[in-house]
Order: sequence, then structure tokens, then C-alpha cells
Amino acid sequence: MGSINQAASEVSISAPLIIMSKTIHSVAILIPCYNEAVALPAVISAFRQQLPDAKIYVYDNNSTDGTAEVAAQLGVRVRQEPRQGKGHVVRRMFSDIEANVYILVDGDDTYDAEAAPAMLEELLEQRQDMVNGRRVSEARDAYRFGHQFGNRALSGIVSWIFGSHFDDILSGFRVFSRRYVKSFPALSTGFEIETELTIHALALNMPVGEVPVHYKERPAESRSKLSTYRDGLRILVTILKLTKEERPLFFFSVIFGVLATASIALSIPVILEWIETGLVPRFPTAILSTGLMLLAFLSLSNGFVLSSLARGRRELKRLHYLNLPWLGDASKSLGSSP
Repeated sequence: MGSINQAASEVSISAPLIIMSKTIHSVAILIPCYNEAVALPAVISAFRQQLPDAKIYVYDNNSTDGTAEVAAQLGVRVRQEPRQGKGHVVRRMFSDIEANVYILVDGDDTYDAEAAPAMLEELLEQRQDMVNGRRVSEARDAYRFGHQFGNRALSGIVSWIFGSHFDDILSGFRVFSRRYVKSFPALSTGFEIETELTIHALALNMPVGEVPVHYKERPAESRSKLSTYRDGLRILVTILKLTKEERPLFFFSVIFGVLATASIALSIPVILEWIETGLVPRFPTAILSTGLMLLAFLSLSNGFVLSSLARGRRELKRLHYLNLPWLGDASKSLGSSP
């Protein structure tokens, strides 16, 4: 490991060199922050202790409590993202920063930094593109029941649709390869960014892993910015949108099933009455049933057409992803972004 050199004009903690498997890799720790002045010092201190040669970046998202000033005093690189929302911040981070390996972690001091070396080793040894930090908590107040239930439900939906093996798709602690970061479109604006991060990896069949991470309570003076119901609904809508984009045949087949079932249910009494009397007195019901069945097959047809288009898009994204080197040029220190 190289020694830590600090100069007055330099706000990074050191040359970002992490040696794994006899190969030198630059590592960037990315911390998106919104009003985390209370918790941020502990986060930076913990990651410096675990990965002393990584370069730390704090992106402030219009904080009003002096988060940027606190980060600057701690000697890390501080940048601003004026567009409000975690998705905007992550998009800016992935665009700006050059490194071989990226560690993304929330600035609220709820994730145990001791898991970072294990996650990093998992990514490097198994040649993965993303390692997810699965939250494990013994403290009742750290991981509220509503959040746990919502996370399990949403993780189950993603697993059902995309074949995920993740138990915690909403974790804010992840490690990425350069290939992942530079192929990620980052279209989300808020907390649904974690869902998009997960589905991007699954849609392109990237090698991924998951490591348990101790999840603890926030500092007493720190407040959560996550709204259980509002953000939960936004995440669910994001899952539906990405399902439509990445798995259109599945999406429209479900609509087909719902419409076809409703059509058949409405048609049964009409058909039975026609068999008995030879008449169709419920003519409006018959028209409605016919219309629903037509819409059902129209939806199924859309699914087949869009599935072909989605396959082409997925192939192009996959080829772009494969065209990027896994960790970039590992023989050079790429983490020297200004």
C-alpha cells in the first residue's frame, strides 16, 4: 500500500490504490448527502479506517444544515448537485467520477463500514459487476417493520419478474465495477434509484453478489428522508415501468389475463341465457364482454411486438456493456478525477 500523503491544496485522503489478487485498483467511495451533517463525520471516519487508500467523494444535494462545510473540513472532495433527489445525485456521481471500483453508500451512518472490504473482495475475486449489501439488523428501531415488509414485498416482486436472487433490492450500500457504472443509464430521480440499479444488473444478466451488512440506528439528531408510503409507491411504479420496458411480453400478458378473465366472467350468464332461450336480452353486457376480449388480444399483440423491440434494445445495451473493460485499465490509477 502507498503511504497517505496530504497537502493543503488536495482534498482527497490519499492515492486511491487497493491491492487485491496482485492487481492495483483505484477505488472511489461515493456518498450522496442531504442534510447529513450530524452523521457524515462518523461515515467518513469509518470508511477511512476500513479503506484508507480509497478516495472519498461527498455530493451535497441542497443541504441546509452545513453538510458540505462539514465534509470539506474532513478533507474529502465535495461537489454539488442542485437537482433534488437521490437519483439525480447518483447519475451525476457516475458521470463525473473515474475509478476502477465504486462504493456507493448513504451518508446517514446506518451501514457498517466493516463490510466494505468483504464486499470489495467479493466483487474482485468473483469478477462480479455489482455486490449488494443485504441489511441485517437486531435493533427494532433501525429497520422499521413497515420498511422491512415493503422491502420484502418489492424484492419478491422483482424476484418473480426478473429472477432476482437479491433479498434486499433497496439497499443503499453497494459495490460496482467500472463496467457497470459506465453502462448504467440512471433514469430515476429519487429513492427508486436502488430499484433501477438492481434491475439494470438483472436485465443484462450481469454477474452479481450479495453480502450481509449490519444495519444500525441513525444518530439521535439525524432524520430519515424516506417516506414509507410515498416512496414505496414510487418504487412500485418504477418496477412496473421497468417491467414494461424490459419484460413487455410478461407485462402485457398480465393485462391480457385480467381483461380476458373479466370478459369470460361477463359472458357466462349471457351465453347460458342464449342457450336456454335463444335470445340475448343483455346486449350491453355482451358488447362489453366482446370489447374486453378484443382489448385483451390487442394487449397480447402489443406484448409480442414490444418484446421483439425490447430484445433488440437489450442486445445493444449488452454489447455496449461488454465493450467496456470490467475494471478499466487496472494498471493505471483512474481515480484522479479533479
